Amino acid sequence: MRRAAAVALGGIALTLVAFLFDAAPLFVPGIAFTLLGLAAPAWISLAAGGATIHRTLLTDRVVEEEPLEASIEVSRGPWGLPGAELLDPLAGAPVPLHNWLSLISGGRTANIRVVARFSRRGHVMVEQPTLVVRDALELARSERRSAGNPAQLLVLPRTERVRWVGQDLGRTDPNGAQTAAEPVAASELDGLRPYRPGTPASRIHWPALARGAGLLERRMRADRDSFPLVVLDARCSGEPEHLDAAVRAAASLVLELAQRGGCGLLLPGERRAVEVERDLSAWPGVHARLALVEAAEEGQVPRLAPGSRLGRLFYVAAQPLDRLPPALVSGAQMAGVLVLPRPLATGVSQPTSFEVMGCRGFILGGRQRVPMRERRRPGAAIGVSR
Repeated sequence: MRRAAAVALGGIALTLVAFLFDAAPLFVPGIAFTLLGLAAPAWISLAAGGATIHRTLLTDRVVEEEPLEASIEVSRGPWGLPGAELLDPLAGAPVPLHNWLSLISGGRTANIRVVARFSRRGHVMVEQPTLVVRDALELARSERRSAGNPAQLLVLPRTERVRWVGQDLGRTDPNGAQTAAEPVAASELDGLRPYRPGTPASRIHWPALARGAGLLERRMRADRDSFPLVVLDARCSGEPEHLDAAVRAAASLVLELAQRGGCGLLLPGERRAVEVERDLSAWPGVHARLALVEAAEEGQVPRLAPGSRLGRLFYVAAQPLDRLPPALVSGAQMAGVLVLPRPLATGVSQPTSFEVMGCRGFILGGRQRVPMRERRRPGAAIGVSR
């Protein structure tokens, strides 16, 4: 508004000079500048006051690097929207609107479709859009922000299929857990789950079928104990990208193993693993919790509540390790797997078993230390078995 005030004052000054010196030619520009300096702010204020802005997000969750669509509706009042442009965090650059909402040739409403992408997981606050209105000479300017609080958005870690290089560590014996659990089924019943092809008839829950609940089977505690367990160690003394890579690798492993029969996930700071079964009913909640994982302190070593686990352990870390926590590997009957971001895995001598999201997995077998090609140095990862 300073420019408009300066123009108005200049017009008043010219008018006064015209009166003092009886200079008739100065009356016309003096009055014109005065009216221009007063009319421009009034017009811009009325135009901005009659405008409305409303943004709609199609979802409040989005995966990293996937498109998030938003629809923004801008409506003008009877005074038009001269020189209008829309500022929205999702759009990045200003969006010009003066042609669409012109008082002479434009419409009364404009709909803008915005597509945004987010490169990192976590909780994101998206501010409401702002409409900027200005005259052609930029004498006056007014901003109008959309009503409402900032939008809450959760960016989920992206996943990909695990690329098994050697042995497929995600493959399990489909009949192993059933055979072991049958003799003690009466004492180790742990609930019901959807029927899986090949399940013995003795494990089908016939009363549920009779009540119209569909074909269900009894789930035994031994089945859950034989699930693979993915442990995420969020301690990170290096680059934040290493923790992001570890979180993406953990999410990819959980999704892959769950689709093959089920798995458990031990999150940082927790003592009990979250079970994700083949139907993936628990996956949306687990995916959201992985998005909010933050770097843990050095002393926060993952711990599991007492109880034996017989399945394979996938230990995903964001920094080099000297050994896997004994409390996690003591109850396992299969060799553990250490998963590290690729830049931290150069010191591990074991062959790579799989790759996923910029991380590599290595089998740690036996009870001896993992051989190293070279002495440990900063940034070198040392794998140690149970």
